[in-house]
Amino acid sequence: MTRLVALLAVFLLSIWPVTAEEIVADLSQDRISISTNFDGSEILIFGAIKRDQPQPVGTRMAVIITVTGPREDVTIRRKERRLGIWVNTDSVDVAGAPSFYAVASSIPLAQALSPEADDQWHISTARALRGPGMGTMSDDEPEFLDALIRVNTTAGLYGSAEGSVAVRDATLFSTTVALPSDLVEGSYATRIFLTRDGEVIDSFATSIYVQKIGMERWIYNLAHEQPVVYGLLSLFIAIAAGWSAAAVFRFVRF
Repeated sequence: MTRLVALLAVFLLSIWPVTAEEIVADLSQDRISISTNFDGSEILIFGAIKRDQPQPVGTRMAVIITVTGPREDVTIRRKERRLGIWVNTDSVDVAGAPSFYAVASSIPLAQALSPEADDQWHISTARALRGPGMGTMSDDEPEFLDALIRVNTTAGLYGSAEGSVAVRDATLFSTTVALPSDLVEGSYATRIFLTRDGEVIDSFATSIYVQKIGMERWIYNLAHEQPVVYGLLSLFIAIAAGWSAAAVFRFVRF
């Protein structure tokens, strides 16, 4: 009986898949500070593919990188023209939509990733919006999903850069991801995938932390922790600015 178990163990080890390729990666910076003069940033993501044996011959390799911002609840509304006026008709509440999502790949995403692998790993923008953490968004509401992607893409919050990941000697890779000026504070999950013939061979995960500092931090905390004081202060500043502008105008006039 013991011999039979040993033979079975040897057989299982002989057919068990071994990861011969592994991603080793890093970021140019893992923390971003938002101050009053912050106008966006670029993150360099780079790394290498570590191999225990020669890479497979006759397969198509690709590197895919995604950056996902903190999730937030949004409402997507459909507008229709009624009696010459644009009004909101239907709406969908989406819980957990990424505030930012960027995907970059070394080759076209359709060639780098099979639909089955995309369903499993939620890499493309459309699949990421139906991934874990999402709320009511479903396959029955494709027009709302398309609208969310379109609006955020126009705003520079969603983006796909196919062919932007440079791969050298089938080993070294790098790309830059542009982060807009209106970033949401929090952790930005960064994932790197190595694929062959559309299937994920290995993945690597890290994160970038974004936080406000200085005056931006003080205003943010005041608005969220003491909204009444923030409102009164905003009103006072508006009145003071108006009074100052009127005083300057009277001085220049006379």
